[in-house]
Amino acid sequence: MKRVHVAAAVIRGADGRVLIARRPDDKHQGGLWEFPGGKVEEGEAVQAALSRELEEELGIRVSAFRPLIQVHHDYPDKHVLLDVWEVSAFSGEPHGAEGQPLAWASPRELGDFEFPAANKPIVAAARLPERYLITPDDIEPQVLLAGLRTALADGVRLVQLRAPKMFDAQYRDLAIDVQGLCAGKAQLMLKGPLEWLGDFPAAGWHLTAEQLRKYAPNGRPFPRERWLAASCHSVEELQLAAAMDVDFVTLSPVQATQTHPDALPLGWERAEELLRSFNQPAFLLGGVGARDLERAWQIGAQGVAGIRAFWPES
Repeated sequence: MKRVHVAAAVIRGADGRVLIARRPDDKHQGGLWEFPGGKVEEGEAVQAALSRELEEELGIRVSAFRPLIQVHHDYPDKHVLLDVWEVSAFSGEPHGAEGQPLAWASPRELGDFEFPAANKPIVAAARLPERYLITPDDIEPQVLLAGLRTALADGVRLVQLRAPKMFDAQYRDLAIDVQGLCAGKAQLMLKGPLEWLGDFPAAGWHLTAEQLRKYAPNGRPFPRERWLAASCHSVEELQLAAAMDVDFVTLSPVQATQTHPDALPLGWERAEELLRSFNQPAFLLGGVGARDLERAWQIGAQGVAGIRAFWPES
């Protein structure tokens, strides 16, 4: 099968919106929207290809970019590797130099556009932040709510309410308050029985590894309009997450942690190896923090997740 290496860009404006382009009707996947970019020529570095393609297609010169995600996708007639980079700074005014229509879309609006199938993980990566805050489970509800207010004010945009020591009724009451705090500011991910799904329509759901193993054979439990994530620790669990069509995962533990001292750390090399064959966004978890963001991006992760790493100091 023909193999094509494509360099693509999630170009983010100062207001956070993302630039997308419409494919010509006479091309493969014509009429659909895509992230700008093009083929990497033989012997060409992917960064050079990206810079060249964006200058040719959009008339811009890129000055700051980093790895975002790699997606392998098999079409009936070709195998495509989409090598996607996030562009955060450029000079020039983007325009359709080849006559292609352009649009600036907010991360939320990206879900309203029709993209080729291979672009689904890229859309998710473009919508997700680089930090995933997991709430501590050993503090009083009022202290947790106060800390969450501070975290949201500091720019946290993705929150998991984790409280395994609470009774179900306590967790549900707290989830109602947290949902109110996060409204319009951050995406809330809840944990718990799937029977609760209908009670929290604005929340996404983060499956435990045990739930993943139980429910993966049944496929995705709700439409793509709602975020679905899973906790993964092995290649088997990553494969189950992919089969279930989750939007993102946490991969852990990368390093030793205080919360799970008996868990064997994956280490950075093994984490990179696992991510190489996984197409969805992944947050690294376990002994990592903001200082590890650059390294996480370089090995193919969306970013880092953490409890202590992102929880405000009291």
